[in-house]
Amino acid sequence: MSEIEEWAEFRRARGQVLTLYIAVVILAIVGAGALALYCYELGPLVGPGVESSFGFAVALMFLLGALIVHVVDRMQRAWPLGRRFAPAAPGPVTDLDWAHVVEVVILVTAGGAIAYVLGGILA
Repeated sequence: MSEIEEWAEFRRARGQVLTLYIAVVILAIVGAGALALYCYELGPLVGPGVESSFGFAVALMFLLGALIVHVVDRMQRAWPLGRRFAPAAPGPVTDLDWAHVVEVVILVTAGGAIAYVLGGILA
């Protein structure tokens, strides 16, 4: 590949990444603006409909988080220097790995149960 073709490929990839960044920034600003406008119209969050407004905010935060993860993944794939490095292959799943997964599930379940009991006592 000649130097001119490499430079054209680099410029094309850089343009794709910058276009992706611009799209994500615009979507993030629109999402934050929609959330702010919704909260402004709703007023204080201590009345009826709090659950739906909280659910809207959480859903929007998850959506923006997923968008950021997608952008980072896409940037790594499209960046001119990122394509030269391949990730390492994952290792085999061992019994110790399964033990760690079970420990985390038990801890999360226990934490949720404790929070549920405390919430019932305090409410």
